[in-house]
Amino acid sequence: MIFEHSDETKHWVARVEAFMAEHIIPAIPVYQQQDAEGERWKVIPVVEELKAKAKAAGLWNMFMPPSHGAAHVDDTFEFDGPGLSNVTYAAIAEILGRVGFASEVFNCSAPDTGNMEVLMRYGTLAQKEKWLRPLMNGEIRSAFLMTEPAVASSDATNIQTSIVRDGDEYVINGTKWWSSGVGDPRCKVAIVMGKTDPSSKTYTQQSQILMPLDAKGVTLVRPLHVFGYDDAPHGHFEVRMENVRVPVDNLILREGAGFEIAQGRLGPGRIHHCMRTIGVAEVALEKMCKRLMTRVAFGKTVAEHSIWEQRIARARIDLEMTRLLCLKAAYMMDTVGNKVARAEIAMIKVQAPTMALQIIDDAIQAHGGGGVSQDFGLAQAYAHQRTLRLADGPDEVHNRTIARLELGRHAGSAMKEKAEAEAALHVPGIR
Repeated sequence: MIFEHSDETKHWVARVEAFMAEHIIPAIPVYQQQDAEGERWKVIPVVEELKAKAKAAGLWNMFMPPSHGAAHVDDTFEFDGPGLSNVTYAAIAEILGRVGFASEVFNCSAPDTGNMEVLMRYGTLAQKEKWLRPLMNGEIRSAFLMTEPAVASSDATNIQTSIVRDGDEYVINGTKWWSSGVGDPRCKVAIVMGKTDPSSKTYTQQSQILMPLDAKGVTLVRPLHVFGYDDAPHGHFEVRMENVRVPVDNLILREGAGFEIAQGRLGPGRIHHCMRTIGVAEVALEKMCKRLMTRVAFGKTVAEHSIWEQRIARARIDLEMTRLLCLKAAYMMDTVGNKVARAEIAMIKVQAPTMALQIIDDAIQAHGGGGVSQDFGLAQAYAHQRTLRLADGPDEVHNRTIARLELGRHAGSAMKEKAEAEAALHVPGIR
């Protein structure tokens, strides 16, 4: 086994790190100032300026792996991106995770990345021209609407939003929440998951459809706060849809394909989240160490007290183990596919935010009262990372998948086939 990145990965990492150092890190104070001024839901000017520079530098749409070709539609639409492997992009995503707005600068932020993958793999040529192309160009933003307040959305079969055909249109009715990004004035379209046929088999009741955010009957009810943070200008909203009519051509793939589409988008998105999480944890550890070395208590620096030596060591160990697991999952996705890698994907989805939350919590403790204030960014980082134990499926659902696959390994052939079938079908709640 070779624990070293390929030359191609090193090349891309070096380019991204150089851009971060030259352009993004110096822009952090500007971003913070512009974010604090005026309306909460707005376009941040410095991000748009940085996007133009990133695009000119060829650091754009780096998230889409080489196997992005349309899975169900034979057309000539080309995705404008370098086509990096999951392993290469995983290394890049860790770097982007160090600064909250960095992913958007490179047009690599969720939920746009997942939506672009869906459109690329399953969309018609017309859908791609209308929605995918402006998303690829960074001209608009998008949202994914699945989670609902009235049901346990960790089990996506519970979703009650209805998508009913009426002539040449589909009529959408329902309420969604944790609809990330719809508060952004550039958010023009959402992919909505709902039921087209409640009488069908369990995993063919759901469909996914494109819904313009300015369609009649769409109401942004309220922004949802995370531990008091509104997460503007991206944010998370409750959205109500009342007799929203969209053309039948807005249906993605076909009726009943909602779970199939969801499975197609989930693996890469989880890897992106996890590697960005590692970047967040690295920043927290760096802040913790610097703080401990500059504060004196009881005659010596805080860093010299044994409890902090133990915490720092544990943080580094956990970071390294988590990174290796994430890279293993990415490698398997590249070599044997998402389905075979589903256990590794589930494991890293549980491990990464759990690891990051512990390190951030220790960093908060190291900063004393300052740690829970707005001065060091640790409280906000904790709030953001805590959501990842719920987003893309709660820990309990992923642990269930891991456990069933493990039990299947040690069971008879019939039980093994049953465990693998259930793990393959289940789609945890996603945003």
